[in-house]
Amino acid sequence: MNEQIREILSEITKLEDELYKLIQEQQVALSYRIEGTKVRFEKNIRIAQRRFKTGLFSFIRHSKPRNVITAPIIYSVILPLVILDLWVTLYQAICFPLYRIPKVTRSKYIIIDRHNLSYLNSIEKLNCVYCGYGGGVFSYAREIAARTEQYWCPIKHARKILDPHRRYAQFVDFGQGEEYRELYKGLRKELQNEKDNFE
Repeated sequence: MNEQIREILSEITKLEDELYKLIQEQQVALSYRIEGTKVRFEKNIRIAQRRFKTGLFSFIRHSKPRNVITAPIIYSVILPLVILDLWVTLYQAICFPLYRIPKVTRSKYIIIDRHNLSYLNSIEKLNCVYCGYGGGVFSYAREIAARTEQYWCPIKHARKILDPHRRYAQFVDFGQGEEYRELYKGLRKELQNEKDNFE
């Protein structure tokens, strides 16, 4: 990897740290704090949020027909999501210790907390639980796949890919045959030695 790429990656890391600090400041401004896995709002904020809650019957009455009709199709994906979740968990439980790859911490990817917002009705809360789980499972599976790819085939594609995972920028350039074996070993070793620095 050339020096300019390293500098850009370093800059991206600095920007991510800045973003995290701004999000923490916003938490203070919105009067909530995170205690372990729980989000806590000040009591007066919870009471104020309830005023923005749409009643269940009003919500259903004002829903677009296409949203109601497609809801069963959307929720039918729960079975494949659960199977994916179980399968990738089993996969990493068996394979990652053999490859000496640190396991992906599932709870850092599957975050379900939006249902605690007082301004959501029961349908909106159910939707938030479902989306948090679905999006989280895909993020969790993606990180497991990314670690597997770094271990087995850390080579960039010849063509640009739309949304590469975070590890991809470190991969060996396509066609970089001379240095491939050495860089490949280094990437594998980095992966085996890392401690949650990508989470």
